[in-house]
Amino acid sequence: MGIIEYKKTDSIEKSKVLQLYKDAGWTAYTENSQQLMEAISNSLRVIGAWDGNKLVGLIRVVGDGQIILYIQDILVLQEYKRRGIGTNLMKLAMDEFKDVRQKVLLTEDAEETRGFYESLGFSSCDDGRMVAFAIQR
Repeated sequence: MGIIEYKKTDSIEKSKVLQLYKDAGWTAYTENSQQLMEAISNSLRVIGAWDGNKLVGLIRVVGDGQIILYIQDILVLQEYKRRGIGTNLMKLAMDEFKDVRQKVLLTEDAEETRGFYESLGFSSCDDGRMVAFAIQR
């Protein structure tokens, strides 16, 4: 593993994106790759983590960039996890949008996932102070 480089981008080669999402097991995204690529290109910000020419991580941010920001996707290849890549991606996105008042993300409720987001300053909506509602197809 070389030095990880972080780059803001508008487009990433489809095969590299699909490899990353497949590695994460996010088949709902990969079943319609055209829709995924359009979603990426329409995002407020996409930052990729690169080991040379290999896409090893990605964060995708949506929202208005002023009042609300959604962390839609944050992924790191399994073989690159636990090396600070996800933390660096999140910090880059949060630093860029530090003045945005409300930052939101929805994710699975797993102990490891909860610990990761709480270490970055996020609070769970199940603590009695906030509530979240979602419709998922």
